[in-house]
Amino acid sequence: MRSMGDVHKDAVSARGCMRAKEFDRWAKIRQQGMWRFVLRSGLLFYGVPMFLIMTFLIPHPRLSHAQSAALWLLAGLGYGMAMWVVQERRFRKVKAPVH
Repeated sequence: MRSMGDVHKDAVSARGCMRAKEFDRWAKIRQQGMWRFVLRSGLLFYGVPMFLIMTFLIPHPRLSHAQSAALWLLAGLGYGMAMWVVQERRFRKVKAPVH
C-alpha cells in the first residue's frame, strides 16, 4: 500500500510547499489532534523553556514569576496554534487536487 506522501508526491514537488516526508509526518501528527500538538509543541517546547530563560536567566525587573509564567504560557499556546494553522495550510495545499 502506498503512503499518503507517495500518493501526493507529484503535487508536493510541483507546488514545492511540503516534502513527502513532511506530509507523512504531519498526517500522523494531525490524527492525534490539534490540542495535543498545541500543548506539546507550543506550551511544552516553547512556553516552558521561554519562561525558564526569561525568568531566571534574563529576568524582567517588573514582572513577578507568576506574571512571567502567565505571559510565556499564553505565548506558547499562541505559538502552538499559529504553527498548527501554518502546517494545516501547507498540508491542505498539497492535499488539494491539482487543476
